[in-house]
Amino acid sequence: MKGLLRWTFLLAAALLALQLFFVARIALMVVVNPQSTAFERSEAWRLLNEKDQLRWRQQWVDYADISDHLKRAVIASEDDGFTYHDGVDWDALEKAWQKNAKAEAQAAKKAANGAKVVKPPKIVGGSTITQQLAKNLFLSGERSFVRKGQEFVLTFLLEQLLSKRRILEIYLNHVEWGEGVFGAEAAAQHYFRKPAARLTPLEAARLAVMLPRPKYFEKLPNSSYLAERSAVIAARLWNAELP
Repeated sequence: MKGLLRWTFLLAAALLALQLFFVARIALMVVVNPQSTAFERSEAWRLLNEKDQLRWRQQWVDYADISDHLKRAVIASEDDGFTYHDGVDWDALEKAWQKNAKAEAQAAKKAANGAKVVKPPKIVGGSTITQQLAKNLFLSGERSFVRKGQEFVLTFLLEQLLSKRRILEIYLNHVEWGEGVFGAEAAAQHYFRKPAARLTPLEAARLAVMLPRPKYFEKLPNSSYLAERSAVIAARLWNAELP
């Protein structure tokens, strides 16, 4: 029993130390721009191993040097309640879980009925901008309840220690927009040969729509879905409230 209590205490101490480490890292981001994220480092390692070269585009630009069109487009497309929620959009999360459960049930039913090929169900996230930033900054891409729990803790810390404006600024400078393309400035230069400050509403909407699947849309620039959805987001820009 004493051995079990000892290991329980050590595990609790390690978890506390980890959370304190995260607190310190996030608090530092109030004044220091993060140089990289866990996701960027994993992608850099993957590119080096798979292609023996690192094609990398990224350049930090301050919040004021990113087009308001892009800020509004990302909020409208990814998280329209960004300025109001506490980091987690519980309604969107519940809807995503329900949709995922329904898709999994349908796939299982098809398999039980003898279907030869059953496509895996499309997983819908329902994550907010803050949750996406928490995951990209610190966590791996694995799907587990433990990782999701840590994501919620990090999301809460980000919301408590950083302003909404700062969260959006860091997100836009580190989010993936293609293979080896990270951040608004790199994306604007890569796709439109212009700085992020000069993006038009339609260009900004196009970049925002790419976010869930940037590598996919990078290879399909003439996608009809991309064009149609971009037009919808461009029309909704002015409804998005900036922090």
